Amino acid sequence: MAIEPTYPDQVMGCLLGGALGNALGYAQQQATTPEDTLAMLRRAAGGLPFAEDTQLTLYTVDGLVDALEWANDGVAADETACLWLAYLRWLATQGEVPAPIAPSPPPRPIDGHAVLRARRNPGSTSITGLLTGDMGTRHRPVNRSAQDAGALSRSAPFGLVPRIPLSMVDRLTRDAAALTHGHSAAKTAAAVFASLIHRLAVEAMPFDEAVRKAAEQAGAADDDGLAAALNRAVALAAAGNTPASAGLPAELGSGWTADEALARAIYTVLAAVPGRDAGNVAEELSRSGAEHILAAVQLAVGSGGNTATTGSLVGNLMGTRYGIEAFPDAWLDLVEGTGVVREMASALIGAVAGEKSRL
Repeated sequence: MAIEPTYPDQVMGCLLGGALGNALGYAQQQATTPEDTLAMLRRAAGGLPFAEDTQLTLYTVDGLVDALEWANDGVAADETACLWLAYLRWLATQGEVPAPIAPSPPPRPIDGHAVLRARRNPGSTSITGLLTGDMGTRHRPVNRSAQDAGALSRSAPFGLVPRIPLSMVDRLTRDAAALTHGHSAAKTAAAVFASLIHRLAVEAMPFDEAVRKAAEQAGAADDDGLAAALNRAVALAAAGNTPASAGLPAELGSGWTADEALARAIYTVLAAVPGRDAGNVAEELSRSGAEHILAAVQLAVGSGGNTATTGSLVGNLMGTRYGIEAFPDAWLDLVEGTGVVREMASALIGAVAGEKSRL
């Protein structure tokens, strides 16, 4: 029987699992053949880079920590403004300068990590939305037509904040998504994903039930396209065994739009149940959840399309479900920059516990 992870283990698992899946998926996108991918993994030894998805996820954590630190000091803060300032600091790490009307955010410790300053083919939507210098809102968004997965892939941290209702998870996520992505489909997908993480981490809801609630949430938000995509993913996963070598069903799309990316991630977690074709399972996989994680990550990053984001989302979900203890150290040791991921996970855990770290 699986041992239920603690909340700190889930936070650490969510962020490190996302970084692992993102790094493996990003490596797959940079490769031209399976042999190239294997060669990169052999050379990795702690140097497999993660992409924009993880960079912005960590800056989301930092924005939330900033707001929580103000609250712990008894000062009300605008959470969305804290997140906007965090994303503007990420923009600076990419060598971009926003319009002069943008504020100059004060630096924070996260900005000094070289791994977050590397430019890893960032999505144009996030860049252009921040370059305007305008703080996009739900009522006055930037990039009104943007439906890509950029806002979705950075939204897991909103679901990791305990002691807040799902309605606030939804609001925080939508407001943060609107900073760069104006289309309702992008904002709804991000909110549904954050709520899914919240149901797993805070409500300890079984995954299949949490997914059913996610589809209901999409439908209630009048996003019939996302609801249909999620229900399709559930139906396809239930239809039969899908070995990792077969890849993801074509009906799920390539994962570049937000609804496709979330559907692919949910299908992957449901389809990659223990006992399916997970390849050569080492002895260490007897640890709780490890076999499921390996199968899911293999399926996520080996199926073409937007594997970097699919891998990131799947890693977030699996890490939240099983916690960090389910990940063998050998897997995490492949990834560059796990130190800053652990640092930011610890900062979030401390901030939600009420620690006052602001000078």
